[in-house]
Amino acid sequence: MSNRLHQYTVLIVDDAPENIMILSHLLMPDYTVRAAVSGEKALEIIFSDDPPDLILLDIVMPKINGYEVCKRLKAAGETVSEIPVIFLSGMTETDDKVKAFEAGGVDYITKPFALKEVQARIETHLKISSQKRELEKQKQQIEDSYKQLRELELLRDNLTHMIVHDMRTPLMGISGNLELLSFQEESNISARAAKHINHARESTRELIEMISALLDVSRMEAGEMILNISRCDLIDIMRRIVDTFEGLLGKRYISYDIPVESVEVNCDPHVISRVIQNLLYNAIKVTPEANFIRIGVSATDDVVRVSVTDNGPGIPAEYHEKIFDKFCQIECREHKQKYSTGLGLTFCKMAVEAHRGHIGIESEVGKGSMFWFELPSS
Repeated sequence: MSNRLHQYTVLIVDDAPENIMILSHLLMPDYTVRAAVSGEKALEIIFSDDPPDLILLDIVMPKINGYEVCKRLKAAGETVSEIPVIFLSGMTETDDKVKAFEAGGVDYITKPFALKEVQARIETHLKISSQKRELEKQKQQIEDSYKQLRELELLRDNLTHMIVHDMRTPLMGISGNLELLSFQEESNISARAAKHINHARESTRELIEMISALLDVSRMEAGEMILNISRCDLIDIMRRIVDTFEGLLGKRYISYDIPVESVEVNCDPHVISRVIQNLLYNAIKVTPEANFIRIGVSATDDVVRVSVTDNGPGIPAEYHEKIFDKFCQIECREHKQKYSTGLGLTFCKMAVEAHRGHIGIESEVGKGSMFWFELPSS
């Protein structure tokens, strides 16, 4: 035991020299032992540059008793307050023991004590103290690592934000020129060339939407995106969005599940339009041609619900929560397809929650998916 425990220092505090001699003789083969015959001397050693690892503390001493020594120790803060204190006392009343624990002691041994019991309890509390220090050390290492990761993540996000912000301008230029080329040269280019131009327009549109989503998510995370709330008709917003998506539908069809002509809600029309656009665009990407995409809007006294249902491959249940995570990419292994959500659905989730709403998915592999969101009616 000596080799393993001699690194520890035990402070014996007792105004009876014979008790100190007995305990020192018991402990010196295994520990570095220091002694104090008064509370004042004990505090001097405790608050020195070389404090003990454990204290054996008598209660009845002149001037400063054991209770007071322990209270001052525990009130000191920092590492000193973590030193375990074992009271050694001839007082056997329950109230005395309770008072010792209230002062901050970890154990209480009554005199006359059994030497083997004292040894066992010292070793036990030193092990506990060592384990606590190791846990604190590991906790601090984890906190430091987490802080470093957060700093790296912030640096990465700032760099990404700067890059994509600079990318947006030339992409908008490409998109505008493709639109102009398609409009002005429609009669002068072949059907094959027109098809390539349309593919380029679609890809450019997707890149611009990805960049917009990334910038918006970054602003939302930083709390810098301000909503411009007004009373809006969701049916009107929905129909205008579908009109702009007509060129992307190909041979797919839109069906409506809208029981009323108008559904009003308080929202930022631009942000909610972006949410619907993302959901509809995702539905178009996964729905085969000659199939329907169903759009639904319904209202109760409390909430307004919007849903977009596709005829795609469906998404396994274990991914229904992850799909809204940043940069989530889901592989539907059964169909050997990848459902890549990028930041679109992350933006949707943050935008809906910023409106005090909820978003979710209902999906089954092989049976398509329904993405929905709900906003408060008022």
